[in-house]
Amino acid sequence: MSIAVIANLAIFVAILLFLFKQQRKASTLSRQVLLGLILGSTFGLVIHLFYGETNPIIKHTLEWVNVVGSSYVGLLKMVIMPLVLVSMIAAVVKLENSGSLGKISALTIGILLFTTMIAALIGIVVTQTFGLSTAGLSEGVRETARISVLENRLGSVADLTIPQMLVSFIPTNPFADLTGARSTSIIAVVIFGILVGIAARRVMLEKQELEAPIRTFIEAAQSVVMRLVKMIIALTPYGIAALMAKVVATSSLSDILNLLGFIVASYIAIFLMFIVHGLLVSLVGVSPAQYFKRIWPVLTFAFTSRSSAATIPLNVEAQITKLNVPPAIANLSATFGATIGQNGCAGIYPAMLAVMVAPTMGIDPMEISFIVSLVAIIAISSFGIAGVGGGATFAALIVLPAMGLPVTIAALLISIEPLIDMARTALNVSGAMTAGTITSRLLGDKKEINKAFKLSPKQVTN
Repeated sequence: MSIAVIANLAIFVAILLFLFKQQRKASTLSRQVLLGLILGSTFGLVIHLFYGETNPIIKHTLEWVNVVGSSYVGLLKMVIMPLVLVSMIAAVVKLENSGSLGKISALTIGILLFTTMIAALIGIVVTQTFGLSTAGLSEGVRETARISVLENRLGSVADLTIPQMLVSFIPTNPFADLTGARSTSIIAVVIFGILVGIAARRVMLEKQELEAPIRTFIEAAQSVVMRLVKMIIALTPYGIAALMAKVVATSSLSDILNLLGFIVASYIAIFLMFIVHGLLVSLVGVSPAQYFKRIWPVLTFAFTSRSSAATIPLNVEAQITKLNVPPAIANLSATFGATIGQNGCAGIYPAMLAVMVAPTMGIDPMEISFIVSLVAIIAISSFGIAGVGGGATFAALIVLPAMGLPVTIAALLISIEPLIDMARTALNVSGAMTAGTITSRLLGDKKEINKAFKLSPKQVTN
């Protein structure tokens, strides 16, 4: 290990120690996350400018910095399945009216699909407004290699029909799904948890002497898992600092400048969709400013980790404690939102690519028939999109061939993919939390729920 790498790591350790001291001062999590975001980004920018993007010193430094970031993401992934399983069982057992489960699921999925369709329309309009096209997109070594990978992946999804995708949601082997063996494992675990919860309710009705032990066991299991989640969430500032340092240090300025138009258009589309989320929650009596203030730490982690699935624990915890969403709705919206109706990856991104590449096939992207078909296919194909980095590419591999369009455009944007994927993931998570918030307000006691959003600024839980 060179002296330069040791010096870089010493600075990074100093940043972590500073964050630890701030945490000991009992500052709010949102402030700690903001501090980690700023310090991590600054550290990444400094070593990027000082050494240059191709210097091996940066690579060796980030190998150690990544230990913190990857470990944090790994811990969150570790708790996803236990959290989903235990929370869904507990939510079903605690439901006063078991019949409301179907309403919750249907309404949540409906909102997710509705917002995804809006996101697709925004992607179409923004792309056309900016006049984006495939002209000027270069094909280098990385792009050529990516095209080969996409062609191989295309073969694996070409024959995947909607009925087959729905069948894949069934937990034929729940133990395998608990390991995350499939892209639809999260939904499978949700279904398994719901079925176990329903079975537990029936046992409680048939054998009343078992009701108390079952409730006690489930309550204990849920308390332990939630305590584990809170322990991991306490590490968020350190994980954010490490993840942002890696993102900034490895970004290529030349690639960003070459594709600046697409980057700007993508972020504008994503920003507009965030506004839509704010408008939607305002329709059910929730202040958009308070809403985004409370979910900001969750969005920050989603932005840096690029993983909707890894954000599930923070998503659920924030909905329950910050937004006053019932556990059943919070768990369903967070888990469904990680694989169904992702506004950024399954909505905006494939819509933008389709509009860009359509003219090369002699298609007018502004024809009503094309727009209606594209939005419909995007909504349908949004089922089962993997909630990890690369989900947007998977969505493109389904949507573009279905519209008779080539998929090579996705490979030509590989150099800026991480930069845009961060914002797309944050939008995905916001969409899931928006669905949970709206569902809880439509089905719950609005007077009691809205009290949480009429607190003074000092009383707001940070």
